[in-house]
Amino acid sequence: MSVQKPVDILVISLISPLLVGVYEDNRLIETHEDSRKTSEALPEVMQRLFKHYRPQNLFFARGPGSFMAIKVTYLYLKTVSIALDVPLLATDGFAFNENSPIKAVGSLYFCKENGMITTQKVDVTQQSIKPFALPKILDKKIFTEETEPLYILPAV
Repeated sequence: MSVQKPVDILVISLISPLLVGVYEDNRLIETHEDSRKTSEALPEVMQRLFKHYRPQNLFFARGPGSFMAIKVTYLYLKTVSIALDVPLLATDGFAFNENSPIKAVGSLYFCKENGMITTQKVDVTQQSIKPFALPKILDKKIFTEETEPLYILPAV
């Protein structure tokens, strides 16, 4: 039986594709991207990782974004956190897309200004929407123990 390497794992599942990063000494050493539904992709990706790695910390983007993806991610990671007795930490998704608007519904996007998250109509022909990206260096200072999902449902 091989020894599992201790790592930190970051999950971004707010919109497709699912992004999972493996960090050793705060440096990104492995990435996984999956366009399937989070409920299908996340358990499979994590199962593969657990064969080689032992998580020291679990990090995730707690919203805003896809209501179901956030819910599945939170429940899955909270369960793993309890089962393996490792900390679960979170931050909002704007930390991973250069504070760019995040798709809500129709022409509405979640926007963060002065620490407040609101929904606004965004003309994507006039404003650049940045994709989510796993950081090369994991800045643990941006994460907190406040892991309750950001369920922000826009008015329709």
